[in-house]
Amino acid sequence: MIEQTLADVFGYDGFRPGQEAAIRAVIDGRSAAAIFPTGSGKSLCYQLPALLLPNLTLVVSPLLALMQDQLAFLHRHGIAAASIDSAQSREDASAVMARAKSGELKILMISVERLKNERFRHFIAQVPISLLVVDEAHCISEWGHNFRPDYLKLPDYARQFGIPQVLLLTATATPPVIADMQAKFAIAAGDVITTGFYRANLNLLVEPVAGRDKLRRLVDWLGAKAGEPAIVYVTQQKTAEQVAAHLGASGVPASAYHAGMPHEQREAIQRQFMDGRINCIVATIAFGMGIDKSDIRNVVHFDLPKSIENYSQEIGRAGRDGRPSDCLVLANRDSLSVLENFVYGDTPELDGIREVLEEIRQAEGGQWELMLGALSEQSNIRPLPLKTLLVQLELRGIIAPRYAYFAEYRFKYLIEPDALLETFDGERRQFVEAIVHSSARARTWCTVDFEALYNQHRAERGRVVKALDWFQERGWIELESKQMTEVYERLRGEFAIDRLSDELHAYFRQQESSEIARIHAMLELFASDRCLSQRLAAYFGDEQAPQHCGHCSVCQGRVARLPEAPALASLQGKSFHALCGAFIQRYEALKGKPPSSEALTRFLCGIGAPLLSKLKAKGIDGFAALGEYPYAEVRAWAEAQA
Repeated sequence: MIEQTLADVFGYDGFRPGQEAAIRAVIDGRSAAAIFPTGSGKSLCYQLPALLLPNLTLVVSPLLALMQDQLAFLHRHGIAAASIDSAQSREDASAVMARAKSGELKILMISVERLKNERFRHFIAQVPISLLVVDEAHCISEWGHNFRPDYLKLPDYARQFGIPQVLLLTATATPPVIADMQAKFAIAAGDVITTGFYRANLNLLVEPVAGRDKLRRLVDWLGAKAGEPAIVYVTQQKTAEQVAAHLGASGVPASAYHAGMPHEQREAIQRQFMDGRINCIVATIAFGMGIDKSDIRNVVHFDLPKSIENYSQEIGRAGRDGRPSDCLVLANRDSLSVLENFVYGDTPELDGIREVLEEIRQAEGGQWELMLGALSEQSNIRPLPLKTLLVQLELRGIIAPRYAYFAEYRFKYLIEPDALLETFDGERRQFVEAIVHSSARARTWCTVDFEALYNQHRAERGRVVKALDWFQERGWIELESKQMTEVYERLRGEFAIDRLSDELHAYFRQQESSEIARIHAMLELFASDRCLSQRLAAYFGDEQAPQHCGHCSVCQGRVARLPEAPALASLQGKSFHALCGAFIQRYEALKGKPPSSEALTRFLCGIGAPLLSKLKAKGIDGFAALGEYPYAEVRAWAEAQA
């Protein structure tokens, strides 16, 4: 049956390495992990079983672009699949939910954050699920390069919704990450399938190029490969715009692509690249995840990638048709400080951690409610590390998540309220009347008053939300919800704030050191005098790659000696007041105290933080004035001056 489905639905006459073992494990009712290189066909490992399993396959995916590309593939093959995502209208999302409830859908794709959504949880609890698929599953591991705290909750979600088995998919898991993934989902060692990371058709080339010469070298390189599909990776959005413009002016048509563009524009550019109307994309890492274009002949890293894992993912988009493809790094150390500064910006200040702990201790009745955006601004901790902080507090037994809800629901009638009421009788009519009469109406929209409904009518919040969803499904109202509020139970009322703050700050500093080490490991790879293909495979635990591939720049006799970054003027000659005076003045006016050395350093290095956004720091003289200097050096200078 498996082979017949493979041929009839997907049109393949055989499996790629590892696919059959992963698929048979899932069909036989076991959880499994498929760890294959980018472009090796991981998606088939859930797509084929989804057709043979009795109930829905729920796929958790980290990027909208990844979902859309896989959905397009599934639709081409006549498979009933859909996604629920932030780009959809309320009506579209409701239609998808109805198809899932009816059993029409075989595959539903969501982001992990969707599982915290109160309305989605009500819905998914009513749908039988055969398989949970976690794409980019390395995000589960704190040892991974792209750790996402919400992924830590997936094992609990699987239990809550009674999902019997899990399939983990990733291309970039080192041995410690694989062990972590396996343990979190209790996957048997024999069902962890790895196929090796060496790809014989990829020519790994590292070329030392001074920063001032990179544009010229890029034009020469791509100009000699006219018409060949290419992706050029850069670090910053402004660089993507500048490089694309320069290529176009030099006779190499190219389009920029980055997360700062409107969604529709990004979609259009991606479609044009996929169907060959655009041959060259200059992109940040927002582009490429899950892009299933088989004939990409060139991947160029104009700027250094963030890590060896990122590099492996990004070059993995080349040559999926098996034909030779070139992966070029224009390497120097010029942008090293920029890469490192991204890391330093994610380390919370000690005062911010302490502020979060004070909030928890003061929570009334042992229940702590928060809105992530507001807490991020209040504590000056970026949303992602703030999520990590909350997960660490869970792991230490300080708090436990209970549920999340939208603080505000509002609706507008699509039929007259009287017509809606006439649909019900008895106790149900009384309940619906309570919703209608207690929801304050302004012109068009009615805001639901949950407190009044409970106090006056003992109407439970969950029942009200279910009713509103049902009304919308019937086309009687249009429903909107906003202000996601997360509710935690405080498990320990007494804890030593100073000691715990120091402990958590040390944890983040350790993570910071690990990420910085990851950057330097990547530099060591690029400057290696050993076969690059073999070094890359060994990093991921693959000992089967040849010792000399014969087609990387090292095997071809070109060991890269990376040029040092241009010397920078001494900070001792800089005027602290000229660079920081305006910022300090605005900071003190808002906070009533001078900025810490960390806040000053982030301002001078141009590193985003919630408080800097609130202060509109980008418009203050001195912002990012020292962005090319190492963070630690700027911090030491700021501490000495302040």
